[in-house]
Amino acid sequence: MVPLKKLHTFGFETSARDLVEINTEADLFSIFDCVNTTDYYLLGEGSNSVFLEDYSGTIILNKLTGIDVQENSDEFNLSVASGESWHSLVEYTLSIGAFGFENLALIPGTVGAAPIQNIGAYGVEIEKFISSVEYYDIPKGCFNVLSHLNCAFAYRDSIFKHRLFNKAVITKVNFTLPKKNTVESSYAPLNQLDKPTPHDVFHKVIEVRREKLPNPKVLGNAGSFFKNPVVTNEILKKIEKHYNPVPHFRVSKTTVKIPAAWLIDQLGFKGKMYLGVKCHERQPLVLVNIGNGNGEGLLMLAREIKQDVYNTFAIELENEVRLVGNRGLISL
Repeated sequence: MVPLKKLHTFGFETSARDLVEINTEADLFSIFDCVNTTDYYLLGEGSNSVFLEDYSGTIILNKLTGIDVQENSDEFNLSVASGESWHSLVEYTLSIGAFGFENLALIPGTVGAAPIQNIGAYGVEIEKFISSVEYYDIPKGCFNVLSHLNCAFAYRDSIFKHRLFNKAVITKVNFTLPKKNTVESSYAPLNQLDKPTPHDVFHKVIEVRREKLPNPKVLGNAGSFFKNPVVTNEILKKIEKHYNPVPHFRVSKTTVKIPAAWLIDQLGFKGKMYLGVKCHERQPLVLVNIGNGNGEGLLMLAREIKQDVYNTFAIELENEVRLVGNRGLISL
């Protein structure tokens, strides 16, 4: 058995049957000749997965690295291996004068996880800059490329969570960063900056994230546990009859996005704990392992939050963190 405590940021004392590493794209052929395709879990930095109990399959650890940059008069084109650190890539692009990623600074995880989750923050989603995604097709045993249009990007969603789930290993992500990209500073607290440069936004985002979110190296967590729900205008109006004001962001003429943290906070969950897993005192959207937590405690707390939010607001929260049980992903 392989210990998983240091391979996922929640840090639960769990194990897997065995582990293999992807160090080159060629490794994928030999790995999937040996690994049952229904009995594996692909892992990068482990910042969006939590192993609730011992996993009976094989962990495939992504160690692919490499960044290729092509520059012309209008844009930077980057081809980035999926095992590269996301935040390190943000730092690197800024260092070469390529801008656009700064709002997504300090998001944990690998580059390969970015399109799967369609990571986003402070008014920017990564799909804006993705031109294509390269992947290994597990059933066919070959490499393929998906254009941006065919990735089916949506809020924290993509084709890799649906039709290609457990059928694809992302190997490279290709980005286009226009040189005339406009700095996005409309979301608070970035809107308090005076004519910010990309570097200003980068440093402010890091400052805010460090203030709001506990460091997983100190206190085990996987960042935002739930997605911010998108609800109809009718549901918003019902909530406003009892809570005023209700923070929200317009998504369309008929829908708005309400911060999940606000919903959870209204129900008094800050500081609540089960079996060593606690709802963080400053940021209720983050559930933390205080050092002796386990999967049972996490499920108890997360399920109670989800049920109470539904009972009170008629809103169904969806977990952003992937929950891994003995035989693979499980749901709340």
